Amino acid sequence: MPWLRATKDGVILHVKAVPRAHRTEVAGVAGSELRIRVAAPPVDQAANRSLRDGLAEWLGIPKAAVTLIRGNTSAHKQFLVVGISMQTAAEKLRTRR
Repeated sequence: MPWLRATKDGVILHVKAVPRAHRTEVAGVAGSELRIRVAAPPVDQAANRSLRDGLAEWLGIPKAAVTLIRGNTSAHKQFLVVGISMQTAAEKLRTRR
């Protein structure tokens, strides 16, 4: 899975954010990124917070375990998710599609 990479602490998710959707949801895989529609607009970090909150909820982990590490102002983002295995993250996100 090119959109998911294991690290010693957890996983890194490669995400393509699509803001101003009707609801926040996983929309599938686009190339090497997990495509996520985000209800929030890309203003004042609202879309980034919505992405972080959605990922934490879908993965069943605290929000503090999800950190945006790249792509603060871009649609192409990378999130570090600590305390979860690659297999568990992949299974939980697949069920969201």
